[in-house]
Amino acid sequence: MKRLMWPSRMPVDPYILLLLGTVGIAALFPARGTGADVASGAATAAIAFLFFLYGARLSTREALDGLRHWRLHVTVLVCTFVVFPLLGLAARGLVPVFLTEPLYQGLLFLTLVPSTIQSSIAFTSMARGNVPAAICAGSFSSLVGIVVTPLLAASLLGGSGGFSAGSVVEIVLQLLVPFVAGQVARRWIGAFVARHRKVLGLVDRGSILLVVYTAFSEGMVQGIWQQVSPVRLGGLLAVEAVLLAVMLALTWYGARALRFDREDRIAIQFAGSKKSLAAGLPMASVLFGAHASLAVLPLMLFHQMQLMVCAVIAKRRSRDPVDPHVGTDARYGGAVTDNVPS
Repeated sequence: MKRLMWPSRMPVDPYILLLLGTVGIAALFPARGTGADVASGAATAAIAFLFFLYGARLSTREALDGLRHWRLHVTVLVCTFVVFPLLGLAARGLVPVFLTEPLYQGLLFLTLVPSTIQSSIAFTSMARGNVPAAICAGSFSSLVGIVVTPLLAASLLGGSGGFSAGSVVEIVLQLLVPFVAGQVARRWIGAFVARHRKVLGLVDRGSILLVVYTAFSEGMVQGIWQQVSPVRLGGLLAVEAVLLAVMLALTWYGARALRFDREDRIAIQFAGSKKSLAAGLPMASVLFGAHASLAVLPLMLFHQMQLMVCAVIAKRRSRDPVDPHVGTDARYGGAVTDNVPS
């Protein structure tokens, strides 16, 4: 049997190290009193600006063009907002043996957030998949998630973890309204945003670091971290590893059963099995408030895990034998269906 070769250099995301460093700073120097109010206000403004930039970047024309491959996008959305949450609900049976109630709430929230964009594109490209489909699938998932994630959270999380149905209104004002404003302003600022993508990317990441610092500061002040032991943390990692493995298998073999070609199956696997740290952290801050620190811990761990595992899979997929003339996967002999030119 062909051995699974691990990359010589595992993709430890440097940004994860920054996030962990921010958590450490919050643990040593948490914001208190007036400082906490200032940090909270700054985080609120940063989140609104972050989603304004998301709206300004999304090309409506490209999104509409991507609708031509609607079967693929519906498949990814079902994986992201139906299958993932169902698995999250099934994990309820692991409380209290493997997970505490707060960690379970964070795990369930993880299953509700939208898919990634950048890493899905990168891994799809590495594996020689349908890159345009991955771009559109990630964009659609992020757009739908602004509305669907808080609605699912209201339905499935209820009043637990500091979350309330009133948070839906708050997330509309803080996330959806700035996003729509960014879409409206795109005709005037779209070129500027495109030219300064790298600089604005630093603003994105800096905003998220501020959100993480605020959330973990509140958690430290309230003593939330006393609820997490090394044993519970190990249990969480084990549960997330199983969750990721199940989704990777379902997206790959499910897409094959639906008769997608190899390139589309790759896009579906990478876009349908991953969760967005960039979208999930700001949403958790709005939805959970002072309880956001434990809510985002499962997402942060899952994010790094998915990067490492998907890097291995993408490297292996890049060596798959493919017939360049008919676009079929030589190992399975399947015919091309619903192939959209890139």
